[in-house]
Amino acid sequence: MTAYATGDLEPTSFDERVAPTYDAGSAHMFGQDVLGPTVDLLQELAGDGTALELAIGTGRVALPLAERGVEVHGIDASEAMVAQLRGKPGGDRIPVTIGDMATTAVGSGYAVAYLAYNTITNLLTQDEQVQCFRTVAEQLAPGGAFVIEVFVPQLRRMPPGQTAVPFHVGRRHVGFDTVDVVSQLSVSHHYTQAGEDAAGRRVATYATSAHRYVWPSELDLMARLAGLRLRDRWADWDRSPFTADSASHVSVWTTAAD
Repeated sequence: MTAYATGDLEPTSFDERVAPTYDAGSAHMFGQDVLGPTVDLLQELAGDGTALELAIGTGRVALPLAERGVEVHGIDASEAMVAQLRGKPGGDRIPVTIGDMATTAVGSGYAVAYLAYNTITNLLTQDEQVQCFRTVAEQLAPGGAFVIEVFVPQLRRMPPGQTAVPFHVGRRHVGFDTVDVVSQLSVSHHYTQAGEDAAGRRVATYATSAHRYVWPSELDLMARLAGLRLRDRWADWDRSPFTADSASHVSVWTTAAD
């Protein structure tokens, strides 16, 4: 997983400064209402086979999936993020390869590979996103599935001249995106409550990450280029119907069964 600063969008890893507070900044994603349906679907797709998580990070999804008895392997570009995974119960039993999720191959015969929580957009060019599909497809078993959870660009919410749109407003975290509709690049801005200072004043951290947003139809074409076909698309992990008003989607592409 890769973080980026604003301006020239030079990549920097989720390093020792970012990794220790990463979970706090996405605390809303750890609720059972989110993780329960996520793990249910991935366990169903894995069956008796193995799972591969790209951008495994601190193990938000991998750990509960492994607790269900699914053998999970991971890829991540950040050693600091993986160190956070290793410090959690069961984290030392999940094999993780340090590498770029677009090009790193770690094995073959996976029943399911997945990218959760908008992580496909961390690849900042269309070529990188296409290569990610190809790399994953080469590692799937016959009939294996590639699952992506990602937001649908909410450009309809932006009147002419507006370049920013909020995506999360909570007690500990506020986030909004600034968008360039020509390049399909956006920068997410995160303000996260980080406790209080010596005078009792609330302190917040600020971080940014750059993304290349991608449309569902564009992802379907990337899948076809990699030899995959769309099997299912839902609005969320709970398998609710995907509609024109959906703010996100969970899509499943599969390889040929033979």
